[in-house]
Amino acid sequence: MYNFDVVKTKKESIVDWLRGEYRSISTGRATPQVLDLVHIDMYGVRTQIAHAGSINIEDPRTLRVSPWDKTILGAMEKAINEADLGLSVSSDNDGLRVHFPALTTETRQKLVKLLKDRLEDARIKIRSLREETNKDIDAKAKEGVYGEDEQHRFREEMQKIVDGANAELESLFQKKETEVMGE
Repeated sequence: MYNFDVVKTKKESIVDWLRGEYRSISTGRATPQVLDLVHIDMYGVRTQIAHAGSINIEDPRTLRVSPWDKTILGAMEKAINEADLGLSVSSDNDGLRVHFPALTTETRQKLVKLLKDRLEDARIKIRSLREETNKDIDAKAKEGVYGEDEQHRFREEMQKIVDGANAELESLFQKKETEVMGE
């Protein structure tokens, strides 16, 4: 029997990667998850902004970032600006305000194109995983570990995993596209 556990783990990591990419794409509404991929250098350690302070939703288009140590306020502001998330940042004595601009139709279309690009990147990773696994199955069949029937069955099982992964990726895309388009 071929062990598909490693394949399923890699598939899940690809789906998680896409989920993280989509989470970092702003939809015009203030969500703390947009800052998940933003890191700062805090005391010599690369730290997520969420771990260096509290992030709260102030209103539908504004986040309030309050660092636990006020000395890192400048580093936080710089990191958010450099992350190029399309957000504007202003600081005051209590922390940062992160403003989410209203999305225009043109901006929404650009975001959907970006979503499609990320979806295609994930699909390419899934295809590579399938090719790598099928080569391994074929090599073991050539060595005589499996017969032709088992080889065919394992390849079919791999295709089922790929089809499931593609359906999951497509579902993530559809959900995020609906969110971006404001439907």
